[in-house]
Amino acid sequence: MNPNGQKRLAVLIDADNSQSQIIEGLLDEIAQYGVASVKRIYGDWTGTQLKGWKNLLLEHGIHPMQQFAYTTGKNATDTAMIIDAMDLLYTKNFDGFCIVSSDSDFTRLASRIRESGLMVYGFGEQKTPKAFMSACDKFTYTENLRLDKTVRKEEVKKAVVDKRLESLLRHAVEDTADVSGWSYLGTIGQNILNKTPEFDPRNYGYRKLGELLESTELFDFKSSDPFSTSQAVYIRCKRKKRGARR
Repeated sequence: MNPNGQKRLAVLIDADNSQSQIIEGLLDEIAQYGVASVKRIYGDWTGTQLKGWKNLLLEHGIHPMQQFAYTTGKNATDTAMIIDAMDLLYTKNFDGFCIVSSDSDFTRLASRIRESGLMVYGFGEQKTPKAFMSACDKFTYTENLRLDKTVRKEEVKKAVVDKRLESLLRHAVEDTADVSGWSYLGTIGQNILNKTPEFDPRNYGYRKLGELLESTELFDFKSSDPFSTSQAVYIRCKRKKRGARR
């Protein structure tokens, strides 16, 4: 950790598989986890395909790593990122890595970093293969990081009543409940991430987990101190009324 007690993070961006429009949202998101001590972006900067990125690198202090496409059909960028990631890992100067790509080629890299006891935060589009998402401690869809992103109400409503989501939330609350049936909101969130690294309330149109849970109308809420501004929130599954039809 740095002198301020924040985690030191290495940010590695695959320019070939990432959109430049996410950069501000991406860096804001990473700032929630720690300090981006290293910020590198990989690609062939001699061409015009990465023009959108070029204008943003200096502004955000991102170091471009040149990687020529020596062979058609082979992704030299992925190889360069993996080699650099391992070099940075061996320095033992970091607490975690942020891998920005929608490519499944980074699945083994993410697993290897986690095996060393470091956190891995993945960022990629919704098309990202499940294997890579599952290899990360937390995975964030970059669609949620676009500043111009809008969520249509009908899409949110459809997501909220999704049976898989309902099951995920119910089990998380039940698995973390104490003898009285109440679960701490923070523990619920961690339980969900342990099972599904790509889970994010923003996928369903909500900024926070508590807002999503409340919208389902499946749970009861209480706070440890209703008169405090920093009270802990507890949740339990609503109990069925006697005589209610199943």
